[in-house]
Order: sequence, then structure tokens, then C-alpha cells
Amino acid sequence: MLSHGWRRFLLLVVAGALAGLSIPPLFIVPTLFVAFPIWVWCLDGAERKSGLRRLFGPAFSIGFAFGWGYFTVAFHWLGAAFFVDGGVMIALMPFAILALAALIALFWGAASALAHLLWSHGSWRILTLATFVTIAEWARGHVLTGFPFDLLGYALTPNDEMMQITSVIGIYGLTFVAALLAMTPALIWPADNRPLSRRLLPIFLALGVIAAQLGYGYNRLAGTTATPRQDVSMRLVQPMVYEHADWGSADPVALIDRLLMLSDMRMNPEDQGLADITHLVWPESSLPFFLSAYPDALARIARMLPDGAMLLAGAPRQQYEPGDATSGQPFNSLLAIDNNGEVVASYDKSHLVPFGEFLPFQEFFGRLGIKQFVPGAEGWGHGDARRRLMNLPNTPKFLALICYEILFSGDLGDTAGAQYILNITNDAWFDGSIGPAQHAHHARVRAVEEGMSLIRAANSGLTFSTDPLGRITAELAPLQMAALDVRPDQRLASTVFSQVRYWPLLIVLGAGLLVSVAVSRGGRKRRTR
Repeated sequence: MLSHGWRRFLLLVVAGALAGLSIPPLFIVPTLFVAFPIWVWCLDGAERKSGLRRLFGPAFSIGFAFGWGYFTVAFHWLGAAFFVDGGVMIALMPFAILALAALIALFWGAASALAHLLWSHGSWRILTLATFVTIAEWARGHVLTGFPFDLLGYALTPNDEMMQITSVIGIYGLTFVAALLAMTPALIWPADNRPLSRRLLPIFLALGVIAAQLGYGYNRLAGTTATPRQDVSMRLVQPMVYEHADWGSADPVALIDRLLMLSDMRMNPEDQGLADITHLVWPESSLPFFLSAYPDALARIARMLPDGAMLLAGAPRQQYEPGDATSGQPFNSLLAIDNNGEVVASYDKSHLVPFGEFLPFQEFFGRLGIKQFVPGAEGWGHGDARRRLMNLPNTPKFLALICYEILFSGDLGDTAGAQYILNITNDAWFDGSIGPAQHAHHARVRAVEEGMSLIRAANSGLTFSTDPLGRITAELAPLQMAALDVRPDQRLASTVFSQVRYWPLLIVLGAGLLVSVAVSRGGRKRRTR
């Protein structure tokens, strides 16, 4: 039992914030093993209430407080976007971050309350809490479009070796493992007349699991060969376009000049420019204007591209009806432009960022003067996720993902038909924070899960390519205006995760619930005797 009332609440907020230091790219992993036992011990002493307070009482506030601290640290980098507009937005920034963290912390509050309903005072109680925390993490990654940044499992992916286990159990499976392992120090206390060696045993078992994870990753990296494709040669441009925040300041002629210069630049004496490139890639928001605003853009692109080459460009796309009238909301799109200057295919982003690209409950928030961050008259339209698998002439099929669509583990689209993943993004909103590095790390884990190369073109960084094991094979420095030539690797044979997805995890979570119910009922029967 660790205090009550506001003191307990404050203690848990601090403990959650400490656990938040385990997120990418900080990876101060030991903080998990210090912080999570405090959550367990506080639930040990949580008062049992009746009625609705049984669900929304002390146990809920314990999980909510811990989550509020964790998510405030985990999401603090989102505040960097408020500095783009400046002024009153900077003053609103801390309140917005605290409000978002509180909203997401509701999931952990619910997990804590439900776990307390089945609480026992033996070793099984950490299984109960780990099960409900994993369910809560799954829920926040899917409910109301989902927000799966900083899932708990990412804390156990600080290096290439430890990432490899996600090819088997996925990031949600690793979230369950991380939660369970982080709670093992809670079994040291209360002693319950157990010898110290027995109380320390779970900690040594947890360390053994982490050692096994490292060993598996080392063997997988050592035993797998990545083979570059010879039919695809890509040039990724990192153009540092900052007009994405204010379309009114965009000069289409100057931006096209910059993009064409970077695209055809020679980076060394042997560089042939675009002569041997099959795909030129411009990142999300590289063209912060509709192509109709600068009709000569397509002609200039056509003159630059060699025969057979294709430009894949992040740009807005407007729907048109007969008579050249615009129709509906614009899309945040990836446009495929051939060497004749024709848009031969497109993918429209289907998983939009709430408050970033569309405004939930728009009528209500609009009255308060709140609008989405990314420019667009009435928000952006939702595209068709089935079109993520792009099948262009004379090129292998690939999976097109725009910005944070890469975060949704197990829900990327038709991965079976794709040969590699192309992710275009604009993280310039968060320059100067850990956001771009965190987003990039999440993307690398998707490559490991699916066994496919990841090609990532970012406006201001991080631009890189990986092999199917998530190892970075080529990269540009953040905030470097340059171009990078890469080749995706041949995809691996299907990973265990790509075949079974999260069915094994669902079985484990179901078993965890059954065990928790059985142990809880057994404890109640013993207490009533």
C-alpha cells in the first residue's frame, strides 16, 4: 500500500513520467522496471468501492495517473508543431499536450480498473495487469482511427537485434512481454515469508527473456542475407520545403526549381544523375500547391525524367467533375508521374491524423475556432486503403504509405502482394524534437514485421532505406538538403508475423483473462472460509 489521495496520484504521475523515458529514441529501458512495480503496489492497496466507483474509483485513477505521466513524456514532442504558427499557439501548447495525454491515459485507467476487478495478491496479479494493459494499448491503436505512437513494446526495440522478435510476435505481442517483464520487480514485496532467492527469481527470469530476445535477434541477423533488387533504382530527395505550413507563401516556380536541381544533382564524379534511376521520390508535402496552380510543372518534370523513369511525388490532389469543376475535399496524395508528364496513378492517404488533417466533430470544434494543422479548406478527404498496393508499369508492386500510416502494425494493406514499402512523410512540423527519430524508428519495426525493405523519403529527415531486417542501409542526415540513391532488397519469405498476425496474441490474452478469473475466484473462496 503506497499512500492515498493526491499523494498517491502525484506519485503515480511521476512514476509514469519516469517510465516514459523508455520511449524511442531515448530508450532508458531500466525506468520501466522501476516505475511499473509502483503501479502494481498501488493497486495492491487500492480501496474497493461499489457501484460505478468500482470501475471509476481509486483503481481507475491509479492507472489514469500513471498513464498521464507516461503519455505526457511520450508525446511532448508534438508541442513542436505549435511553434510553427507561434503567437498564442505557443501559450496553448502545454495545455494541449496535457489534454492529449489525459485523453489517451483513459485507456490505461480502464485497464487498471478492470484488472482490479480480478485482482489477487499473489504472483498472478502481474499477469492480470499486463493482460489488460496490452488490451488497452490495442484499443488506443484502433479506437477512433487509432493513435499507436509509443506502444509499450517499442521500449524493447533499442537495437537491430532486439527488433527481430517483432517478425514473430509483432509490436503488440512485444507490448505484452514488456508489460509483464517490467512488473516482475513488484513480486519482491510483500515478502509473504518467502526467501529472498525466491522473490528475486522472477527478475532473473525477466533478464533471461531479454537475453533470449537478444540471442534470437543476433542469430536472425547473422543467418539472413539481404539481396538488393536490380530492377529498381531510386533517388530520394530531402528538399526542406517549409511552405507546407502556409500555402499562401508557396512560390511554385521556386519550389519546382529547387526540386529539379536536387533531383538531377551529381553527388560525386561517377554519379550519372537520373540516367540510371527508375524511380525519383519527392516526399509528402514537397508540392504544397495543386498542380493546376502551376500548369508548367508537369512539362518541366517530363523534360527532366529519362525514358522509362517515374516520379513519385507527395502532393495534394483535387477531384474534378466534367466541366473542370472541383468536387469534394482534396486528398493528401502520392502521385505517379511518367516521363511524358502524365499522372498515371495515385494513392490518396486513407488514415488521416485527427486534428492534423481532419477535424473530428468539425461543427463543434469549428465554433470554438479550432482547425486542423495541415492546410486544406475543409479538411482532407479519406482515400481508399485498397489502393495502397501500387502496380505501376515496368516496376514491382510496392506498398505506398503516407506519413503515420506506417504506424499501424498488421494493418498496412495488401502486404502479401508487395515487394517493398515506400513511406513518404513530412516531419518538418516537429524539427528540433525527438519526433522525427521516433517516427522513423516505428517505421523500421514495420519493415521487420513484414520482412520487406523500407524506403523512406522525408521532407527534412529522416530519409533512409532499410533491408528487410530493419537495418539502415543508406541515409541522409536530418535537416540536410540533398538526395540519396538506394535500391530496395528482395523481400524475405513470409515472416511468422505476416502469416499469423495477432491471433497467437489474442489466444495469450484470452488465456491471461481465464487465469485471472480463476485465481481471483479461488482467492475469494479462501477468504470466505
